Amino acid sequence: MSTEPADTGTEGNDPAIEVTSDAAEEALSLLEGEGLDTDVAGLRLFVQQGGCAGLSYGMRFDTEPEDDDLVVEHHGLRVFVDPASKNYIGGSTLDYEHGLQAAGFEVENPNVVSECGCGESFRT
Repeated sequence: MSTEPADTGTEGNDPAIEVTSDAAEEALSLLEGEGLDTDVAGLRLFVQQGGCAGLSYGMRFDTEPEDDDLVVEHHGLRVFVDPASKNYIGGSTLDYEHGLQAAGFEVENPNVVSECGCGESFRT
């Protein structure tokens, strides 16, 4: 898993979000497939209520960040995180796993104290 330094958009000691090259490559390919301008658009990473452990991750493409979003850029991918979600996922790494049975984005979150059995939700 490799990451590169980014303009994190944070001030002080706020933890940033890291993105691996595999995750950036996959997300950029999907963004381009949707016809979105990767210089402005990006992947929104957020936390929502739900799942047996209480919280779950969500992702979607956005055409541009909101005014109060944390914006990070790694390997050409812009990632947008709203202030409430940043409290739960600051310091996390977004990766993309290639597996025989499944493939997809994965958030490696150092703030998690427990996860549900299926790995779809978490608690901090």
